[in-house]
Amino acid sequence: MSSVLVVGGTSGIGREFARVRAERGDEVVLTGRDTHRADTVAKEIGARGLALDLARPQEIAGALADVGHVDHLVLAGVSRDENRVTDYDIAAALHLVTLKLVGYTEVVHVMRPRMDDEGAIVLFGGQAKERPYPGATTVATVNAGIRGLVHTLAVELAPIRVNAVHPGVVGDSPYWRAKPAEVLAGLRAGTPTGQLATVADVVDATDFLLRNRSVNAVELSVDGGWLLG
Repeated sequence: MSSVLVVGGTSGIGREFARVRAERGDEVVLTGRDTHRADTVAKEIGARGLALDLARPQEIAGALADVGHVDHLVLAGVSRDENRVTDYDIAAALHLVTLKLVGYTEVVHVMRPRMDDEGAIVLFGGQAKERPYPGATTVATVNAGIRGLVHTLAVELAPIRVNAVHPGVVGDSPYWRAKPAEVLAGLRAGTPTGQLATVADVVDATDFLLRNRSVNAVELSVDGGWLLG
């Protein structure tokens, strides 16, 4: 049995990863911004829930104060941001940069003393870093920043392993399921496999990065070859 902390585990891929690991018999702690939601989701999947807001990094240490030893740390918390440089929302940009880069780093800072040398960490990025779109000004930038963060953490925390997973279009995720059918069909047509990544695919990739002892400082794309489309 392993101990797992999933930051951003109340919805989407983070929730499914937490569920899979809890079902496997692991001791899972998941976090979300809202206390009630974190507790509710945790009870549904057999985990423990905590309130934690990555965009408020000064409060992270207190939120994680009573979390004990952790073998695997997954930083899956994300925020959707439609920000264009031609109509720039500074507050939204600061929120996302703080959440994804400062917040992720502060969680690692707090949890490092509670991890053994055999531990492993996975950070979530995204393929907007390679294929930005109008409105991805901040999203593409912070996801590219995950590369530098993974590299420096892998050096600083060695021998703890640190990797990143970069999902492409995850067709059955809550965000993409809400898109019109013709949009999803067009994305599938532009993907070499002819199918979009699934939540289960990303969960499996995350589990692989945590499990394989020789995989370190890797950025794993899970997109069916979408970048080649």
